[in-house]
Amino acid sequence: MSRFIDLSVATQDTASEATPVTVEVLGHEAAATVLGLTPEDFPDGMAISNETVTLTTHTGTHMDAPLHYGPLSGGRPAKSIDRVPLEWCFGPGVRLDLRHVPAGEGITADEVQRALDAARHQLRPGDLVLLWTGADALWGSARYLTDHSGLTGEATRYLVERGVRVIGIDAWGLDRPMRSMIEDYRRTGDRGHLWPAHLYGRTREYLQLEKLAHLGDLPAATGFTVACFPVAVAGAGAGWTRVVALLD
Repeated sequence: MSRFIDLSVATQDTASEATPVTVEVLGHEAAATVLGLTPEDFPDGMAISNETVTLTTHTGTHMDAPLHYGPLSGGRPAKSIDRVPLEWCFGPGVRLDLRHVPAGEGITADEVQRALDAARHQLRPGDLVLLWTGADALWGSARYLTDHSGLTGEATRYLVERGVRVIGIDAWGLDRPMRSMIEDYRRTGDRGHLWPAHLYGRTREYLQLEKLAHLGDLPAATGFTVACFPVAVAGAGAGWTRVVALLD
């Protein structure tokens, strides 16, 4: 039998989200009146409940589609999340241990290769690469937004050029923290500091998984399969995703 490890966070209102999440609950008893009935019309005096949720497509564990990075990718119209090929979202996973990279710093291509060497793994087209920074330990606090490392543009290119279609991270975003990027841009005037991992997707298409969790629960760096099918929000640049690792 297969063992399943949930690599997702729960979708909820928390200090770790940059935008608020609201959940309006229509309870079992009140739901009856919406249907023009009374609770007494139902067995046990209860109808069926419902929830109205207000959130962004980047709330909780989610997948960024090429359209999020820009309207074009490689000179062609960028795929929205509902156009992402499902075969990209299922395949062998490799966890790269990058917990030594300080918060606010960029993960370089050399560090990616050293992590691959430590995992004794050579990348193959179709591998789903999961970056283990340890930032998910801060989930639930405001520090989750600011205290994590992020992938550099050159490291993103390094992975994508080797056939990787999906790159995931256990942090708020794949790039360095927003504050760090903006401070460096204002200090230097160099626009290359602004979301370089995301913007590489304008050159070659790839997918990001952000706000992963529990990568430390994986028993090894390889030997597992990742399933990460996004919700198909028509025309959107991202979709909520339940990311699961499958182990034999």
